[in-house]
Amino acid sequence: MNDSAPVHPRGGLYFEDFAVGRVFSHRLTRTVTQMDNMLFSNMTLNPQPLHIDAHFCATETEWGKPIMNSLFTLGLMIGISVNDTTVGTTIANLGMTDVRFPAPLFEGDTIRATTEVLSARESKSRGDAGLVEFLHRAYKQDGVLVAECRRTAFMRRRPTPETLKV
Repeated sequence: MNDSAPVHPRGGLYFEDFAVGRVFSHRLTRTVTQMDNMLFSNMTLNPQPLHIDAHFCATETEWGKPIMNSLFTLGLMIGISVNDTTVGTTIANLGMTDVRFPAPLFEGDTIRATTEVLSARESKSRGDAGLVEFLHRAYKQDGVLVAECRRTAFMRRRPTPETLKV
């Protein structure tokens, strides 16, 4: 990244700022709560007792307690990355692949996240944009990997004097 290059007013990086192989260790962390699990599961109409029924979990699961909703974990992992990378510069998410949850996340766990830039290419259809592929990973407080996914984002290119003319 060119430190003298202008950043987006919201702080996000432009397409040109993403060097393949760069790894971001995000500063934000978050301790997840029972309320997170209940609200997310209820807002998404997910009645899975693995997330919302402590008695079921205590008597009928190997975990003995509710496990965090995996889609909440996915969203939180990517959300943690936004402030350091794409706030204000993402045009759209184009897809997520290879989503994995290799270990459970429970109420009271604290997660941190990293993002690696896997690839970057100019858009074939839009000169003002490019595609960046990220590998997001989330770890709980003991260093155990709890989530990862590849995400392709459609990113704004840095404005030029020509594109700023209206």
